[in-house]
Amino acid sequence: MFTGIIQAIGEITQVRPIQGDNQTGLCLSISAGELDLSDVMLGDSIAVNGVCLTVTKLADRLFTVDVSQETLNCTQGLDRVGQHVNLEKAMRLSDRLGGHLVSGHVDAIGTVVKFEPAGESFLLSVQTPQPLMRFLAHKGSITVNGVSLTVNQIAGDEFSVNLIPHTLAMTNLSELVPGMRVNLETDMLARYVARLLNV
Repeated sequence: MFTGIIQAIGEITQVRPIQGDNQTGLCLSISAGELDLSDVMLGDSIAVNGVCLTVTKLADRLFTVDVSQETLNCTQGLDRVGQHVNLEKAMRLSDRLGGHLVSGHVDAIGTVVKFEPAGESFLLSVQTPQPLMRFLAHKGSITVNGVSLTVNQIAGDEFSVNLIPHTLAMTNLSELVPGMRVNLETDMLARYVARLLNV
């Protein structure tokens, strides 16, 4: 479990194909940036651009993860050397929940429609697959590339959020431009409520 509060911006430094034992996918080496790896062990989970991945190797300021083809099919931003990625270690039960409960299981890929200044902040609008729209609510939570954000507006198949300067400085969302694709995870509580109500 994660909170959606990004702890560092990392960079994918190596991408290698995984082949063998009927498995396909990619092995990624990621520079941890300012992320503290001193308490990370093999098998721990780290959210990379909002995707929960398992650490398979640690070396100095690098960690390695394997990404299955299924995960690659459902996400974006995990297949290119030089890609900046948002990083968050799995939360402890004693941690503050500064964002909202995030599983690291991406629901869908959205497309940036608008990213423009709005006073001292930036307005981000994302086109979202229609099945996800029922889980969004005004002032509810949404995760974009692993970042916990508050929905400010919903219109048709788009939602909008306001990004403050601190969020832009601490995440890779400052690199967004219209047309870019982003990983989306809706509020898990909304999903469970919808399941219970059969809607």
